[in-house]
Amino acid sequence: MFNMFLSRKKNKSRFDARTSPCGGQPGPGADPAGQEEAMPLGEESPEALMGLLSDRHSPWALPPDCSPQDQHLREMAVLAPKLVRGSCVFHVLRSLRIVGKAVEEVDKGLLQLQQLEELILSTNQISRITSANLPRTLKVLELCCNAVADLRDLCAQPPPELQHLGLGHNRLCGPSQDKYLTADFWPNLVSLDLSFNNFTDLLGLVSQLSSLQKLRVLVLQGNPLALIPTYRGFLVDSLPKLSILDDIQIGHDERHQFHGLARQPELVRSEAQVVVSIGEIKGVPDPSAQQQLEVGSEAPVIAYSYCVMYEFAEGEEIEDGSSAEVTKIHQRPMVATLDVDSSAWDMRETKGQQEPAAMEEPKAHSAKVFVTPGKPWADTIDCSYRKEHTAKDLVGLKSYLASGTIVSVMEEKVVSWPVNADPEENAVTKGKARQGLQKDGTKVPVPRDKQKKKKEKPCELRSDPPIRRTLGTRRVTLETLLATEDLVATVCDFGIRITEQPLQPPSLEEKDRKKGKDKSKKPKAETESQASRKTTASAKGKRKNKDSTELEEGGGLQLVPLTVQFQMQLLRWPSAAGTQSRESMAVAAGKMQ
Repeated sequence: MFNMFLSRKKNKSRFDARTSPCGGQPGPGADPAGQEEAMPLGEESPEALMGLLSDRHSPWALPPDCSPQDQHLREMAVLAPKLVRGSCVFHVLRSLRIVGKAVEEVDKGLLQLQQLEELILSTNQISRITSANLPRTLKVLELCCNAVADLRDLCAQPPPELQHLGLGHNRLCGPSQDKYLTADFWPNLVSLDLSFNNFTDLLGLVSQLSSLQKLRVLVLQGNPLALIPTYRGFLVDSLPKLSILDDIQIGHDERHQFHGLARQPELVRSEAQVVVSIGEIKGVPDPSAQQQLEVGSEAPVIAYSYCVMYEFAEGEEIEDGSSAEVTKIHQRPMVATLDVDSSAWDMRETKGQQEPAAMEEPKAHSAKVFVTPGKPWADTIDCSYRKEHTAKDLVGLKSYLASGTIVSVMEEKVVSWPVNADPEENAVTKGKARQGLQKDGTKVPVPRDKQKKKKEKPCELRSDPPIRRTLGTRRVTLETLLATEDLVATVCDFGIRITEQPLQPPSLEEKDRKKGKDKSKKPKAETESQASRKTTASAKGKRKNKDSTELEEGGGLQLVPLTVQFQMQLLRWPSAAGTQSRESMAVAAGKMQ
């Protein structure tokens, strides 16, 4: 703003005095060798200098978004330069804006600005501010995005004419700070911003704010108390003179809808209700392509199931019997890990296996993990999952929503064996079956009717410990639920998951044909056997390269990315802007009672 004052010395103007107004001594910019140029013959008129201010190509031109005060000071520097020199400028300034300059304290020097009406100190490092150092003429005080945690010093001698107080994104928490938000300290307050602090007591805060008779604009979004379902309705009815709440105009219909709610404080409970819904999973690799089918009753039975795992804030109240599907995440300095005992998956719990991208930021809250019921594989797996969470810890819920949640798609593989056989014995038996050998060592082909009978014969199975893996993990942003949004609906895209196709085992006809050829041929030299193995390995390599080439070229397959539908809704009482009526609000009130 003052660059023009220094730059004007380059212009040979009658307003560019080379001597100090306090005497005949040279001024700060005087050139002793050029005293003869102190009063140049060619002078610039005030009109010419004003033209330089208005010409957009001029180096002294103001930007288009400058304030009227900036324009006024520039004009004053041309028409009356003595008024903006030294301490004289302090009597002219009405607005001071210092943003993002790491300011930690407001000292007494600010009292020199005797006409200051607007002070903006956003995005600094102010933890406390003393009202004795603020000019009494202040009407606007903006302290957004600082570290203010206590209002006691600010309320010791507050500016009596203050109309706007901005304390958003600080560290205030009630109820110890509620008592400073009354007309005793701010009798002329019209606008108050307390957004994104940690106020939790809605009833206590409203009882203090009701004394501010001139209050018309209030911002409380981002506080834990704003997550309460009755939050907006209770405020609208309790503060009848309020015009704007959380940047949303309060209409007559909304006032009529919530009329009488202020007389029912028993409906204001310090809890939040959140509904999580999980829909379809698509793009899961077909597990049948991963397993090689074995012949004979000793072959294992392999079952696959798929589920979705997500985190939710700790401190919720479990209302139904689904609490068994929960496990706890403990907060650590850098990462959050799951503690799961040996019986965890009997209770539908899982260990967290997360991709590095999902763990870049440390957790600021403790959370629990919820797992949907397992579903068998399909092209489209419909989870049809819906769970209502009642969160008692509003501060923890706010921290959870600010950090977001982790959503993962899990696969569980269970291998089952005949109950009368040990897995090691099965492995030996399977090896003999592949070679067509009986226990006595004689080569006897296995009849197909016997195989069919063995397959048809019911057999009791014993399952091995399940094998689990994470197919994909993503973080879902939930911060909009702290503002005015009620719903976050997204499709988590984990990318395309490609499973390498294993070589299929030979059929029975191929095995029989190979055995017949082996009988008719004599063993050959060791060198020929080695050459045969090399040829077979080469053929397998060619086949594998061919399969990879087909996969890269598409191979006629349509590759579908792994996705899951995820939705989280914060339940609030219906507003006039919604589609629900007063009857639906009465139903909601009945459920809460």
